Amino acid sequence: MSRTTRRVAVIGAGWAGLAAAVQAVDLGAEVTVIEMAAHPGGRARSVDIADGMRLDNGQHILIGAYSETLRLMRMIGVDPSRVMQRRRLELLYPDGSGLALPPGPVHLAFAWAVATARGWTWRERIALLRHAAVWRLRGMRNPGVGTVDDLCAALPSRVRDDLIDPLCVAALNTPARQADATVFLRVLADALFGVPGSSDLLLPTAGLSRLFPVPAADWLMRQQARVQWGRRAMRLERADDDAGWSIDGDAFDAIVLACSAAEAARLAEPIDAAWSQSAAAFRYEPIATVYLRRGDVPLPRPMLALRSSPAEPAQFAFDLALLDQHAGVVAFVVSGASAWLEQGLPRLIAAIQDQATRALPGSFDSAAEVVHAAFERRATFACIPGLRRPRLEIAPGLLAAGDYVEGPYPATLEGAVRAGVRAARGAVSSTRPVPNQPSGMQNLVP
Repeated sequence: MSRTTRRVAVIGAGWAGLAAAVQAVDLGAEVTVIEMAAHPGGRARSVDIADGMRLDNGQHILIGAYSETLRLMRMIGVDPSRVMQRRRLELLYPDGSGLALPPGPVHLAFAWAVATARGWTWRERIALLRHAAVWRLRGMRNPGVGTVDDLCAALPSRVRDDLIDPLCVAALNTPARQADATVFLRVLADALFGVPGSSDLLLPTAGLSRLFPVPAADWLMRQQARVQWGRRAMRLERADDDAGWSIDGDAFDAIVLACSAAEAARLAEPIDAAWSQSAAAFRYEPIATVYLRRGDVPLPRPMLALRSSPAEPAQFAFDLALLDQHAGVVAFVVSGASAWLEQGLPRLIAAIQDQATRALPGSFDSAAEVVHAAFERRATFACIPGLRRPRLEIAPGLLAAGDYVEGPYPATLEGAVRAGVRAARGAVSSTRPVPNQPSGMQNLVP
């Protein structure tokens, strides 16, 4: 009797690789996961620090539009309502100014939020509503400009400073002066003007590893998938009959490269040098997260926007006590942190301590204790105009999965998950993988 079960190898156990493995198992494949680290999660996981505390290696959130991530979480037995706090979208500053969407139809909610935003004049509010209406009439398509700065050049400076710039650097991890306007409009279409609930913030009340990576790895092993920790795949080769592949001599019908772009480029180079070159050519943007211990006064809400400047690095702060995690610990997030990377981590920490003292004087003083600092140097690719991203299929039966593969979105957790699901379907099916379909997905803080 001929064998009909597809043998699929997934190289990498980050969010994309785990999504690919879970989806492939669900489609009936025999799955092997190969991960060079000793733990799942990749760049979005929890880590052990001093005194037995576990903190995330960077503060992430999800939003209601993360439909594929939420679907897979439920598939492996994770109830999103138990590990995340759902809140209406808020971009509010410590003084109470900013934008907060009320319940209701998304377009009316956005209009009401703008009309009632504190700190803006009526001229500024009307200008934003007028721009948003024009973007909607154009179908959220780029009118022919390059950067987000170009797209929003006619908006009042306060609207750009308080809303556009923080949204852009948070969602694309690229400053507005460099960020791709087309991708930014896609963010707004899905996050602000998608289906009801798509813009809701999903703030983790458990560490990132408990949201998906660890439960996914456990689920895969219960489903009899093979998970190999601490193994680095060294060489890919086609089978002699071109009907399959091997990894260091182990035979498979299909392979999903769900490792980093650099590692995928190394493995794919003998197969397709042009694909390998495109995967290796990214310029990256770092993200820093500095955890400080506050005093007895909590932040006004779990997530606050902060006004950043050349001397004030952080764009957002999260009070982990209000998220049922660590009492007295606040995470300060610096997206698009290239300039601060050049100055070094000690300078960044000192600047955030000063910023916390000025922005949140009731909660911090200049001697705020540093609990932990995480600096992900290659957090996301720089989402710049004209960026060419490598395609999903490298060769028949050899596919790539990661937040960097072709698609209309910037690097996000949902982007990684969707790429994994698409690659798994292509690996299990005898047909070519389905194209990336636009659907509500985007986040506000990578």
